[in-house]
Amino acid sequence: MTDQMMWQPSAERIAAANLIDFGARAGLLADAGGDYAAVHRWSIEQPAAFWSLLWDFCEVRGEKGARVLGDCSAMPGAQWFPDATLNYAQNLLRRRDCELALSFWGEDRLIRRMNHGDLYRRVARLAAAMRNEGVQTGDVVAAYMPNLPETLITLLAASSIGAVFTSASPDFGVQGVLDRFGQVKPKLLFVADGYYYNGKTLDCLGKVKDIVAGLPSVQKTVVARYVRKEGHEIDAIPNALMLRQFVDPFRWQTEIEFAQLPFAHPLYILYSSGTTGVPKCIVHGAGGALLQHLKEHRLQSDVQPGDRVFYYTTCGWMMWNWLVSTLASDAAVLLYDGSPFVGRGKVLFDYAVAEGMTHFGTSAKFIDACAKIELKPAATHDLSALRAMFSTGSPLAPDSFDYVYRDIKADLQLSSISGGTDIVSCFVLGNPIGPVWRGEIQCAGLGMAVDVFTEAGQPAAAGEKGELVCTHPFPSMPIGFWNDADGAKYRAAYFERFPGIWCHGDYAEKTAHGGFIIYGRSDATLNPGGVRIGTAEIYRQVERLPEVLESIVIGQDWPPGEIGDVRVVLFVKLQDGLTLDEALVKRIKEAIRANTTPRHVPAKVLQVADIPRTKSGKIVELAVREAVHGRPVKNVEALANSEALELFRNRAELAS
Repeated sequence: MTDQMMWQPSAERIAAANLIDFGARAGLLADAGGDYAAVHRWSIEQPAAFWSLLWDFCEVRGEKGARVLGDCSAMPGAQWFPDATLNYAQNLLRRRDCELALSFWGEDRLIRRMNHGDLYRRVARLAAAMRNEGVQTGDVVAAYMPNLPETLITLLAASSIGAVFTSASPDFGVQGVLDRFGQVKPKLLFVADGYYYNGKTLDCLGKVKDIVAGLPSVQKTVVARYVRKEGHEIDAIPNALMLRQFVDPFRWQTEIEFAQLPFAHPLYILYSSGTTGVPKCIVHGAGGALLQHLKEHRLQSDVQPGDRVFYYTTCGWMMWNWLVSTLASDAAVLLYDGSPFVGRGKVLFDYAVAEGMTHFGTSAKFIDACAKIELKPAATHDLSALRAMFSTGSPLAPDSFDYVYRDIKADLQLSSISGGTDIVSCFVLGNPIGPVWRGEIQCAGLGMAVDVFTEAGQPAAAGEKGELVCTHPFPSMPIGFWNDADGAKYRAAYFERFPGIWCHGDYAEKTAHGGFIIYGRSDATLNPGGVRIGTAEIYRQVERLPEVLESIVIGQDWPPGEIGDVRVVLFVKLQDGLTLDEALVKRIKEAIRANTTPRHVPAKVLQVADIPRTKSGKIVELAVREAVHGRPVKNVEALANSEALELFRNRAELAS
């Protein structure tokens, strides 16, 4: 059963929500039973009024200016707050008191906490050191770092000056880093000496030497100590010094000179996954990212002052950027670096208890894995402070909704959210004053004119699958791609399919409850016999079976060598010690047939020992499809486990 309400907020919780206060200021939601749909409708019909009120409601530091939206019909091309000036870091460093600003766990072995005053002072010292090194507005500062407090501090120091920040996690190989940083030419490179993962200590400095050799733009490499207690082999790295040495001359610096910059001034550069070529360098503006994050935190997630917000992420995934911005909502940021399965999956729930976590963010795969190992935090952990749980990275299966409410916490806003690196935020996400329905994302984000289009470019009816689109401009659209002066690559990425409409590349459906279901990436949808099938529809059935850890499905050109039709091929990774046999294949096919259609049933089901994925944990259907067809996979450096691709090449079973 999917048409099932899993959670309804109490009247008291609704009345206390930020969204009710915001709606009342807009002349809507005057009572505690307010209508989210009415606020969303107003936010789309009156975008200038909505975003202007949001600026005021969130008390953005800066000058708003007279105009909110110029060239409002242009997409791309709309100009948001064209007269405004602000500084992103100033909005995150609005406090200097002794309350908790951030907590950090390095797996289960290293714990650090920092109050707002200490965070401000550390940013002040580093910003002064950067300025002394010649960093100016518009320069690029790069971080090849774990999810450390120092990484967050580097972002804030760079953005206080108006420098552009970019980051990659230390599990990237040398070429993967050069494919990204080599395009944007950073002036300073910040790195760590290593990192921990699943109890192991991994060195970074050997790779850093090769990275620096391939980045002639880097004037200085600054090394943060993390895994080594003493002694650092940095002599082989040109112009390298320890972070302590870099900031020591400015240890008495206590004030920050925040550069006041245009709303659309570049804040950071994020990268596409890069599995189909060299990654695209996506440039995001400071004002757009700040406003969008404030909206998603305060209104969609009900983040309140003093809350403690966590997301399991690396610094190579946009959810890190999203998490950091919670400081602008007077909340504390909870950082974690390492494997989420330390202590057999319990470490993140231990963290939740120890720090009084109010918002827990993770991936759909983590939730599914916890269910598979029968983890029951509701019985073992005091999660009384926890009010919301976020999930993204892939669609959250209906069975995972059951698991969360049964075995994690019953009174919880479960927000399956979806957006992406492209907008450093969400198109569809949570609504703290509305119900959660099994298997559904609650709603479209405020200010986001989200729809689902048919192949003909018309709005789809509820229950009809199609392309996820956004029909009106919004502030967190990229300000462009790096090295794309005429904007041709940018327009081709999002606006070729439906001119003047953002086409996101997700295969989706609107529901009768005003929510959404995502069925996977459009370019990975299957078309057997010309019938379009979302891959998530198959995953939802297969991964319910206890024997299956995870799966990946592709369309294989069939007959071989002919272009036109495909057959569905499913690969499964099973629990340790299990072997795929005819009985299990039959059960898999029966589960798919019974809950979807005969078209969804794979022609072949094959076992693999591993499934390739990106650094942020997303499975790569397109790369597997290329491997199956004997074609080269571009930019394998983008993958966390590229060796797994060999498990899909030259499979004799796929020749017949």
